[in-house]
Amino acid sequence: MLKRLLIAADVDRALVARAAADERFEVVERPVRTEEELAAIVGDCEVLVTRSYNRVTRRVIDAAPRLELIAQGTSGTDNIDADAAAERGIAVINLPGANANAVAEMVIGHVIALTRTVPSYTAEMRRGIWHRDDSATRHEMRHYRLGIVGLGEVGRRVARLAAAFGMSFAAYDPYIGPFAERAASLDELLRASDVVSLHVPLTDETRGMIGAAQIAAMPRGAILINAARGEVLDTDAALDALARNHLGGLALDVFDPEPPTRSWLSDPRLILTPHVAGGTYEARACIGELLWARLLQFILSREDGSGSGA
Repeated sequence: MLKRLLIAADVDRALVARAAADERFEVVERPVRTEEELAAIVGDCEVLVTRSYNRVTRRVIDAAPRLELIAQGTSGTDNIDADAAAERGIAVINLPGANANAVAEMVIGHVIALTRTVPSYTAEMRRGIWHRDDSATRHEMRHYRLGIVGLGEVGRRVARLAAAFGMSFAAYDPYIGPFAERAASLDELLRASDVVSLHVPLTDETRGMIGAAQIAAMPRGAILINAARGEVLDTDAALDALARNHLGGLALDVFDPEPPTRSWLSDPRLILTPHVAGGTYEARACIGELLWARLLQFILSREDGSGSGA
């Protein structure tokens, strides 16, 4: 019997083509954005392909009585109600690290842009200002100490790229085994870092982990980058610190909610991108290839009775 596969997210076309050509699947491609839309179309699917913007809530899961697998094309799964899935015996697979290089490159780009004040120069040039007198008062990246919060796939890639520029770095991650650059505590890391980049998953422990007190611990003029999840950072506290010049730069790729509904400071030291750090041609293709492999692994394991395959 064909398994009904609902692709509810924008995914690599090669993945769609492979699934459509496989006689084991009946493919329905209906990218949606809201919980209501997903709940309305999920009804008879057995395999659901999602991304982080798909809210796979208990309501959605309850609306899909035949659902066996949720295949998420991102590293995080905080958009999926894990308890509701577990109660039904629904397998959940994800792809940690598939877009790590893309995210890391964006982070390094933000470091360069903010330490060399590229957005400020751009704003001046747009106003007809030719201001070069202070051009020799910027440091190269090797001058700065990088603090990485979360040393998973993305954090490790950021560290490697930063090291190529000569940056020294330390990291805080209580769940990673011993490593030479470990900071004993988050507070220690923040106090010793000129640039702090966040790379933790969203959990009960990490929600709101960087607030006003943590930002105050950072050196005056430090740069803060969040390409993890919006809920990890108190955005109001970060914007206030930027306005007071305690922070020297702030780059945000993730928000709470998404898309954000607030207004923003008109400040060239603030860089805003719409959750696109992991979005490159290469990352998209890699995610599609890996997700297809995991889908086949799941199907084969069910056929031979060896387990969930997840």
